[in-house]
Amino acid sequence: MADAVLSFLVENLLQIISENVKLIAGAKGELELLVEEVKTLNAFLDEAAKTQSDNKLWKQFIKDIRITVYKAEDIIDKFLVQAKLHADKNIVKRGFDYNYAGAVKELGEQVGIVLQKVKKLREDNKQAFQPTPVSARQGETSTQGQETQVPHLEDAEVVGFDKEAETVIKRLVEGSDELEVIPVVGMAGLGKSTLAIKIYNDSKISYDFFSNIWVYVGQNYKLKEVLLSILKSYTKQMNIYQDKNENELSKIICDFVSKGGKCLIVLDDVWNPEVVDSVMKAFPKNKKGHRIMMTTREGRVAKYANDNPHNLKFLEHHESFELLEKRVFGNRSCPPDLVTHGKSIAEKCSGVPLAVVVIAGALRGRTSEGEWQIVEQNVGKYLIDQNDPTSNCLKFVEMSYNRLPEDMKACFLYCSAFPQGFEIPAWKLIRLWISEGLIISNLPGSTLENIAEYILNDLVNRNLLIILEKKADGKIKTCRLHDMLHMFCKVKATDEGLFQQVGEKPDQVGLGIPEQDTCRRLCIQLSILDDFISTRPMTEHVRSFLCFSSKQKGTIELSTGNIRNFHKAFPLIRVLDVERIKFGFSKDFNALFHLRYIAISGDFKSIPPSFGKFWNLQTVILNTSTSEGILDIKADIWNMLRLRHLHTNVPAKLPSPSSTPTSKHSCLQTLSKVAPESCRKDVLARACNLRKLCIQGQMVSFFETSKGGFSNFGELKCLEHLKLLNDVLTKDLHLPPTFFGFLRNLKKLTLSKTQFEWSEANRLAQLECLEVLKLKENAFIGTSWESEIGGFSLLKVLWIDRADLKSWKVSNAQFQNLKNLVLKSCVELEAVPIELADIRSLQEMRLESTIKAIKSAKEIELKKQQAPQSSKFKLTIFPPESTDSKATQ
Repeated sequence: MADAVLSFLVENLLQIISENVKLIAGAKGELELLVEEVKTLNAFLDEAAKTQSDNKLWKQFIKDIRITVYKAEDIIDKFLVQAKLHADKNIVKRGFDYNYAGAVKELGEQVGIVLQKVKKLREDNKQAFQPTPVSARQGETSTQGQETQVPHLEDAEVVGFDKEAETVIKRLVEGSDELEVIPVVGMAGLGKSTLAIKIYNDSKISYDFFSNIWVYVGQNYKLKEVLLSILKSYTKQMNIYQDKNENELSKIICDFVSKGGKCLIVLDDVWNPEVVDSVMKAFPKNKKGHRIMMTTREGRVAKYANDNPHNLKFLEHHESFELLEKRVFGNRSCPPDLVTHGKSIAEKCSGVPLAVVVIAGALRGRTSEGEWQIVEQNVGKYLIDQNDPTSNCLKFVEMSYNRLPEDMKACFLYCSAFPQGFEIPAWKLIRLWISEGLIISNLPGSTLENIAEYILNDLVNRNLLIILEKKADGKIKTCRLHDMLHMFCKVKATDEGLFQQVGEKPDQVGLGIPEQDTCRRLCIQLSILDDFISTRPMTEHVRSFLCFSSKQKGTIELSTGNIRNFHKAFPLIRVLDVERIKFGFSKDFNALFHLRYIAISGDFKSIPPSFGKFWNLQTVILNTSTSEGILDIKADIWNMLRLRHLHTNVPAKLPSPSSTPTSKHSCLQTLSKVAPESCRKDVLARACNLRKLCIQGQMVSFFETSKGGFSNFGELKCLEHLKLLNDVLTKDLHLPPTFFGFLRNLKKLTLSKTQFEWSEANRLAQLECLEVLKLKENAFIGTSWESEIGGFSLLKVLWIDRADLKSWKVSNAQFQNLKNLVLKSCVELEAVPIELADIRSLQEMRLESTIKAIKSAKEIELKKQQAPQSSKFKLTIFPPESTDSKATQ
């Protein structure tokens, strides 16, 4: 598709029409014609975009199309509000609803006008944007893969790479006698090629390798050209090899290499693993220790070549300043009056050498403190200077962006809706993507959540997102955009009409007053929200309103008048994330029928029945500060057939579902948190598609088989994640037999304050699919756990937190797939079982405030290191007790 954002907009329009056929039946004919015309337009755009993407007229055409599709969406959304109000009336009132009759007529007329406009836009531009014939492009030549000389490197360009170079050189010159590939991976601008050049020119490399060959690959490589570039290093008679195919060239290179000594080939800027495969075929199996070093942005490509790539680090603040100083002043020192500003500028480059070099270019020749202050206050502007494309950081990011599949581009850009440096919860990002319509289910058997998680992981693998924290099972918990990528996304998202940021400084990129018609999503700083709402903005066109803050803590409270203004300002809103605002419900709020996603905070003790009218809701996140400690859900959530995720910060009391014969199963996948008394048979039967469930409250009666509890869990065939959080410490609780009978598919279990006896812990081994077990704050009590033979065969993560355990014994046949062990605040635990050292899969162990067991943990570490074919193992001890313990981290 020519425009990723436009692509999803068109898909959303088609979806709105198909899902509301009955409500918009009065204009069915016009809408069907509009759908066909939009599909035809899509095909035209797809074909024409292949050669018109950089054309200014083309970009204006795309903008015109986008505005027109927006107009169609507005017309339909406005009508759907009228249709919903009409449908809620009784039969008599419907008969006299003349407003609705007029709305139906107007819908048909307006859709007809839009239809004609779409047709005219396509016809008027058909000739202007004819795709260039393939034959006209066949004369184009590629220079990729033809560079055999290593680029020159000035001393001033090399800062902060000494340790990095030393590490990679050691891997190149040591290790196996077999051929090895050493990938260097990192985001755009991090200095991968600079490091590779430094290594290539190092005396240790020239001494250890008989022949060294440098090949620039790039995005538009051709395998044959890459192989010919390698061959140039062995012979000048290239004309006799030009007609050879790739297999023939590999054999010829292999013959040359076999006659010489140890060989190093550097493949710079690799985007596809097939390049590595092809070059590896050219090496003979003569055990001379040949090496391939490659640089790449893509983690997937790096790990394909080697499970243990070298991940290039960001520069430290002092290294960034050192590089800035060298690039601006050469061999001279930075003047004392500019040092403070220089360090601040360097810090704002966030450890990316490319950003430092670009900013240094802007500073070179500027000697006054005032000039440096201007640059310091506008670092982002200089990094994306559109007037100087040669020093524009964004062009380097654009290469990665352009390689993204169309369905991922909008997801990537959307990440900058969060403030710069914001720690983005992965689950929230995934929920937002889905609610915004950016995720399309095109894989049979895959949920929207699974597809979104795949996209999130892919963006990380492409070094476009940074992982900040992982869950116990290795999945992404939080992530963020690097500042340079954030700037790119903000500019691109604003340019493509994905969203607009409203801030205090309208002159900044992406900030300013919302643009009517083209701005569908607003992101606003929390600090100016009250002032913005008080202006009573006319924002009927806005579909998403996001308000985040990475600095302020707690919530802010809007005035009563501004709350009303807020609801009136966004009548067609779909996504509303205002968790940092103390929110209140009103009559106007109840009319927001298009809501798909809502995240709010407030003092509410209950959710009113009117909430059930939001028939489009998919995700609900409710944070209440009520002193009641429980949230009463009075809305009929069982008839909200699109509701997928319900999150509350206190246990929710759920309503009883109606028992009409036509009642459908709920689409709910997540319920977190729920009061134990709400887990009745009728509730769980309706919520039979649940995948994640968190129950919090007084669990005594819940665990008593005579009073229901787990006997109702037979209704939950899809449940994979379960949390049981007991609020009231009570001894003599026991795991009921039904617990194991109905949770055969459970993959993750978290227990807190349940105070079961450790002798019962072995019964959890009956959960055959269990992969993650987290035992928190006296989940089990007692001083001894003696694990039985066998069991926990699929368990990958074991987390024990705040237990009074002293002795733990493990048989050799247990935990055979364990990868990660975490022991926190187990202050009485005398030793970690030495038998765990024999588990080949064990990769990581973390001890936190578990002092007595440190010695045994180090013994396990030593045994793992000495074991033949040992896997990579990491022991972390916190807080470090000594220099020795620091070495184990």
